[in-house]
Amino acid sequence: MADQAEMKDGDLPPDIKDWSKHQVSDWALTLEGVGISAADILLQQDITGHSLLLLNTTDLNLMGVTFGPAKLLIHARDERVKFQREESTNSTNQPGKSCKPYPFCRYHDTLCYVESSILDVTESGASDFIEPCHEYKAFINTTDETKFDKFTVEVICFASACMNSRTNGTIHFGIGDKPDFIHGQVLGVVVGDKEAYVNELKSAIDGCFDHKHKAAARLCIKPLRFVEVLKKNTTSSDKCVIEVDIVPESAVCAENIYHTLSKKKAKKKAKEAESQPTRCFYVRDGGSSKNLLSAQSQLEYKQFADSMAQRSQLRKNAEEKHLAVIRSSTQGSRLSQMITGGSLSLDRSRFERYVIVTNKSHPSHFGSIGFLIELNPTAVLDFDPESAKHGLQHHFDLQSTTSPHLPAQYKITEGVEDIADKLKLTRNTSWVFCNGGIKSDAPSEIDQWSMEKGASVRDVISVLCRKEVLPNKRFLVIFLLLSAVRNRMDPLIEAFSMFWQELRGTEQILCIFDNEKAFTSWGGLIEARCGISISDRCIYELSFAEVNGTILSLWSKNRRAIRFLPCGGESKVPLERKVEHSLNTLEVLCVNQCDGGNEDRIVIEENFYKGGKVSWWNFDFSEQPGSTPFIKRDKFDFIMDTVIPDLCSLRKACVLLNLLHAPGCGGTTLAMHVLWALRHRFRCAVLKNSSPDFAEIAEQVVKLLMHHNEEQIPKIPVLLMIDDFDDMEKVHDLQQLIEKECAKTHFQSKSVQVILLNCMRSECSDLTEQTADTVFIGNNLSEKEQKMFEEKLVEIEKTHKDADTFYGFMIMKKNFDDKYIEGVVRNTLKSFNMNQKHTQLLAVLVLLNVYCKGSSLSVSLCEDFLGLQPKPVCGSIKVEDGFGKFSTFIVSCTVEGKVVFQAVKMIHPSIARQCLKELTATHNVTKAAITDLLLTTEQLYESTQGKGNLLQDVRHILVKRNHSAEEESQFSPLVQDIASETPGMEEMVLKNASKRFDKDAVVSQLLARYYYLKKKDFSEAKIWAEKAKGLSKDSSYIVDTSAQVLKHELKSDIANCRAESVSTERLSFCLKTAQSAIDAFQQTQSLAKRESFQRLSIKTDNSLFNTSGCLGEIQVGVLIIDLLEKTPVFSSSDTVRRGIMSQVLSGDMKLQDVERNDPRHNKNRAYYDILKPFEDVLSSLKFRMKFNIDYLDNLFVNLGSRFGMKDSREQVAQNELFKCFRQYAKVFCKTPPLSKNKMMMMNKMSAMLFLENEKADTYSGILNYLSKDIATQTMQKIARQYHFICQRSVNSKDRINFIYANVVLSCIKLDSREILPYPELIKLLSEVLREQVPLSDYLPLCFIAVALLWPSSKDPKYKSLGSLISQMKTLYHEELKEVYNGKSPIVHFMLGKKLGYERLVNIGEIRGTVAGQEEFAAIWRNGKIWKEEKVKELLFRATGEVKRPGILTDTDKVEVAPMYQSQISGYGEGSKVSFFIGFSMKGPLALDIEPEV
Repeated sequence: MADQAEMKDGDLPPDIKDWSKHQVSDWALTLEGVGISAADILLQQDITGHSLLLLNTTDLNLMGVTFGPAKLLIHARDERVKFQREESTNSTNQPGKSCKPYPFCRYHDTLCYVESSILDVTESGASDFIEPCHEYKAFINTTDETKFDKFTVEVICFASACMNSRTNGTIHFGIGDKPDFIHGQVLGVVVGDKEAYVNELKSAIDGCFDHKHKAAARLCIKPLRFVEVLKKNTTSSDKCVIEVDIVPESAVCAENIYHTLSKKKAKKKAKEAESQPTRCFYVRDGGSSKNLLSAQSQLEYKQFADSMAQRSQLRKNAEEKHLAVIRSSTQGSRLSQMITGGSLSLDRSRFERYVIVTNKSHPSHFGSIGFLIELNPTAVLDFDPESAKHGLQHHFDLQSTTSPHLPAQYKITEGVEDIADKLKLTRNTSWVFCNGGIKSDAPSEIDQWSMEKGASVRDVISVLCRKEVLPNKRFLVIFLLLSAVRNRMDPLIEAFSMFWQELRGTEQILCIFDNEKAFTSWGGLIEARCGISISDRCIYELSFAEVNGTILSLWSKNRRAIRFLPCGGESKVPLERKVEHSLNTLEVLCVNQCDGGNEDRIVIEENFYKGGKVSWWNFDFSEQPGSTPFIKRDKFDFIMDTVIPDLCSLRKACVLLNLLHAPGCGGTTLAMHVLWALRHRFRCAVLKNSSPDFAEIAEQVVKLLMHHNEEQIPKIPVLLMIDDFDDMEKVHDLQQLIEKECAKTHFQSKSVQVILLNCMRSECSDLTEQTADTVFIGNNLSEKEQKMFEEKLVEIEKTHKDADTFYGFMIMKKNFDDKYIEGVVRNTLKSFNMNQKHTQLLAVLVLLNVYCKGSSLSVSLCEDFLGLQPKPVCGSIKVEDGFGKFSTFIVSCTVEGKVVFQAVKMIHPSIARQCLKELTATHNVTKAAITDLLLTTEQLYESTQGKGNLLQDVRHILVKRNHSAEEESQFSPLVQDIASETPGMEEMVLKNASKRFDKDAVVSQLLARYYYLKKKDFSEAKIWAEKAKGLSKDSSYIVDTSAQVLKHELKSDIANCRAESVSTERLSFCLKTAQSAIDAFQQTQSLAKRESFQRLSIKTDNSLFNTSGCLGEIQVGVLIIDLLEKTPVFSSSDTVRRGIMSQVLSGDMKLQDVERNDPRHNKNRAYYDILKPFEDVLSSLKFRMKFNIDYLDNLFVNLGSRFGMKDSREQVAQNELFKCFRQYAKVFCKTPPLSKNKMMMMNKMSAMLFLENEKADTYSGILNYLSKDIATQTMQKIARQYHFICQRSVNSKDRINFIYANVVLSCIKLDSREILPYPELIKLLSEVLREQVPLSDYLPLCFIAVALLWPSSKDPKYKSLGSLISQMKTLYHEELKEVYNGKSPIVHFMLGKKLGYERLVNIGEIRGTVAGQEEFAAIWRNGKIWKEEKVKELLFRATGEVKRPGILTDTDKVEVAPMYQSQISGYGEGSKVSFFIGFSMKGPLALDIEPEV
């Protein structure tokens, strides 16, 4: 029946569970005797395949199917199920691929058998005594009662046969044999209690061997081995193969013969009792064991016993021959050579990186692969799908950090360096699961792996072998075969083939096995697959324990030693490898950093003295006996004895110390010297790279702080050195994130937890002013320092033969003498020839170093460009030597980019600068020529390490402009220098730049700027601006460029007009241009606001609001005014006409009215006809200008830099805004001619115009007078005018501004007669608070009300203060959310001790207690300002209790927010604290929070 169904329903899914209800009905119709009615009932009852399997006859009857068809249906279903099971079983039992048996007499290999695979050795007898014979037992027809008897009988029989025959052997239980199975087929058995088998065998040995031979039998019969049997997809099953090895060593067996007692059941009847034990003498006879004591073999027994002495001697000879082969192995030294590239030291290995390829491991391996942890591989390609569960990755991850990846993550969908950066390839070990095992990726069977996963693994290997990722010829791929590979379809064979192809040979491949058989199998498969012999790249005569010991011995004691961090009470705690590897953004300096090292002192010192970066070893060498001390710069003791202790006394969680230094003067060396000297008192570290995610850095810094330090109070602080940040804002961003991370740990920052030592270059070599958080080191040595350099030179000349070429040292020793530098450069560059490759590369390196701090070229790039052929062995040419005579100007370094790589750079900035001068002056090589070479030489940008860094540096020197508070530079220093040196060539350079960066909107923007600023070619500028917009249409900065082109075109056209005349044609063109410019600037504003909202959601992006759209629209307004003044309609020479223009632009007068009243309207008609289409733009001009001016003023006055630093670009914008406002005021703030009947309004209007002219018509304008140096009379007049207006007006805005004017005047001149008495001011404020106030005026009202009505213990004043604060916070976010990203609310006032107006202390008054704006900003940032006695005398110290997220004051329980959240992180809820109170638009702030005394 089943067969019939199969024939008729071949389209049905093979598994019944997968059938739909329609398929069930169709199947029923194929059954003879069932009929349509029964099939329809099944369909109507929604019977699917799954429910069909659950039905019985009764169920069918209940549904209406009669008894006959019901029985037929159930029978047909059962037959079908049975058929499927048989088919499945047959499929499962199909024989698999051939495989090798488990290595003889080994127990810790990870070889596992795969279900149905076939052992490729036959059952056999003795051969050469050493090669084991084999016997297979399926071990399937056993019960729990008989299995142990069967097992022990077979083992004793086989063991005694091997012992008598003096041959090694293995008996396998769970391996099938004919006729039921294929000979050698892996079946496996379910063992259960392994210990029971061990105990039963032990008892059997005691019971079966003669007493005198029991000890020998125990030695010859080796412990049981349970070999795991895997499913076909290499995942675990519950089965294993039981194996027993027999080793009858000559020293144990001598010439003895071994009889056994055998228990056998009588064969007549199953229920008969056991017969008496019989004495047996077994020997190996072909594939089985033979008892020679049977009746038929007595003669054979005698002959065998008589020849035992000879057989024993042959065994002994075979053993000695085998041992001789093992003893002659030299693979330990070969391993040392191959894994180090010939250096015989892993500290100085020729290989920079290691990649591991491995397969299934066994727990027994884990004690012998410690070398993997120390190698810290870049990537591990793991083909064990259970590695994460209980395999190698699980073990490795306990001791180090790994990033688990699937091969699909390596798919090349973007730049290879970007992929490597996302995967953190050179920072964490990338653990690639090449056969599933994570993220629901199912493993594949061996036969299917190539098709299912081969392509994605090829992507992995392709990425790893790309020159952009790992250094060419300087990484080693290690195939660590923990399990033997015996199948030609094994994924590891494919992986080897892929690496072989990518690396074009095997010189970067090393294969490690722990036995020769595994090697033999591997070698044969590789030869068959690739046609090559790899025996010279294989290690197979060492156990994994020996491999582990050999590799570990190649590290110095320093590398193998436990590293320690300082802890409380001068104790130390270990820094475990896993923890250290997890801190991958930090280079941690340990207490015992250099103990036990064997670094090459000559090489390290030579690199440093030439101009390379100092290493910890340089400090260590200087502390060795007989060495002169490391040179202490004058600022060293000042930092150690004064600055660091001062910083440690502060209460902030993270404080900053800026070490500004002239380039090349030893600033980085000084910073690292400080860390070295303080490594016992601080947890010191250096930030590896300034570009990674700051949040991740902050997390790792706090992890270093807390490591074995959780309970320690106070904690040992972290001293983190950060080097070569290009922007101080980034430094403060990092500081803020560290503070936030400290706050998460909920420990109280009663003292400093982290000190940031910011080592930053400063081009201002004459900078001498030091602040509380800044130390400067310049390029001018003191006499004391010069003397130390002289003493050090004497030592250097004794130990180094080329000391005269140590220019980095000598430049400082010569005190940066320009003549010395000129002489060195001139002599070295004598033979410079720009046609030679190495000179071209030097020129490029020089240019990059001059215009981009710290730039370098990767070693891989230099090797490719110079045609050097690196080899992964000793003796490879050093890349510096490829520069020939110029090699003394080159030094090696490590670069932490998207990937970590080795590079070369110029030895000193002054050498680079002088080289550039010399190339131009002596060799006629211009900057334009070098830049052109850099941009057009394709070989520099081919796939190689550091390509991304090079592109970034090249872009930097073309795009990055310098900014000052006075002006904004138009182009980068390089472009400006090219324009100055070779006028006109800059255009060619920029066009080549646009080809190199053809997808870069900023470079297209640069071309647009060049054409509208320099060439005044506005048509070409528009083309480039449109291209830039097409590449980045959502960037406000890019879209702004189109607006700027139009603005400058308008400005140029107006400038070209004669002084007082503009033609109608020109007027029409200019107005169209102006309207387009306004539209473009408004689009810029819209995009800028959208960008701000996006940044708020990101939270880590602190980019500022782009104000150029607002400022640009104002500037266009000024240009329109200038244009109109050149028309006869609004001539600037006619006061009346200017007044009319003011009214038109204010929207107070229509153009048709102007034309009607114009005595020369006929003459000017053509102008009116042109002006009328633009009346909408003109009539709203004043409103738009005023709106944007107030918008920007509000931003600049209420929001400042988050860290009190000056923003030079913002300063330029404010200066330009001030100029535009003065032009605006000339037109709109003059009193127009008035008729007599309007004279009554004259005084009020004059007052309003005066206030607008003084920018005092807004609260922010009035507040700005606190920071302006103005005459007292001006502020008094402002207060007087507001008093006058408020007597005649009930306008809430005027009354609020009047309150502001009084408060500000009181700060400037407290005894002024114009100040309203304080009680009257409070009365006025209370009146305004009771009125209906427009929403636009409510934020300034809330701010001044909170400040003036702040409660004291004697005078609660205002009961709804909490409500005001809440509304103020809401309004702050509502009104300023577009612009406050990257800013902090400015604290305008502090709460003072006195009463009345004096209760509000202006920040300017606090600033006056210290000298200099920079010094104030520094001590404000770090909190030292609050320790100043003058400040303490001024301010009132409030008290309250912590009520997260803020503090509730004791007076009236008003909530204030802490300035720094970290300051309350360690306080429990309800903790009593004291603090100062500051007032900002965001609400009241608590500063200098301390426990209440």
